[in-house]
Amino acid sequence: MKIGVNVLNFGPGTDPGVLHSWAQTVEGLGFDLLMVSDHIAITPDVAEQYPAPFYEPFTTLSWLAGLTTRIRLGTTVLIAPYRHPLLAARMAANLNALSGGRLVLGVGVGWARQEFAALGIPFEQRGRLTDAALRDMRAAWADTAAYGNGKIPVWVGGNSDAGIRRAVRLGDAWHPLRCTMPWLREAADRLKSTAHEQNLPVPAFTPRIVLRPTATPVDGPQRLAGEGTIDQIMDDLDQLRLLGADTVVLDTYTGDPHETSHPQPARQALATVAAHLHLKEKP
Repeated sequence: MKIGVNVLNFGPGTDPGVLHSWAQTVEGLGFDLLMVSDHIAITPDVAEQYPAPFYEPFTTLSWLAGLTTRIRLGTTVLIAPYRHPLLAARMAANLNALSGGRLVLGVGVGWARQEFAALGIPFEQRGRLTDAALRDMRAAWADTAAYGNGKIPVWVGGNSDAGIRRAVRLGDAWHPLRCTMPWLREAADRLKSTAHEQNLPVPAFTPRIVLRPTATPVDGPQRLAGEGTIDQIMDDLDQLRLLGADTVVLDTYTGDPHETSHPQPARQALATVAAHLHLKEKP
């Protein structure tokens, strides 16, 4: 099982130097994947959680591709309706080629109504638009003369049944976000049953979980996967491996944008996980 990290590409403490440092940290600790998120118009509903400056993911990952050598680079998640699918396909194909085939394209339908309005995109049609965009991007990539022949894995986000169905029909992996372990166990079964019902292959299972270490155990049904003592976190990762997870992405963000000005606790948490997993010792 591979381990990735969600890096914060927004907030008052984020600038090019910080992003460079994050890339060095994630790759240097031995993690397999660095991912960033996506917003374009930082409308009030977005700014409340993800304030400016917000570094656009394709631009940011293209820059980070030149500053790294091994680590895969991805989006968690690109909001599919925000860009014309041929533009997104072109940018993804170019980034994949320029990075030596290291792109992972996570996609989702989006949630910010004001941002959709600012971009002139109908919020109520975001599911249909996402399905169409995924089909159009795959069709574009099939034109190898124009787009190259590098395989770009597509992770479909969304914790709903619609997200699972979309992942089965149009994705290479299902990428649920920030859930409890019981929910993830049940959802992994739903993913398999949905694929069998549609007579389609079961996509890979690639959840993003929180990384929120605590000094004392966290109990109760609302405990998120990745929350608690280091022993609890390691047990969650082991359970996800047994569930068949291909990749798990660790997300250190607690929801307070000001923590972007103080990244050291997040980096220390990642270093602790990396040491327990012996990531630097992996071949």
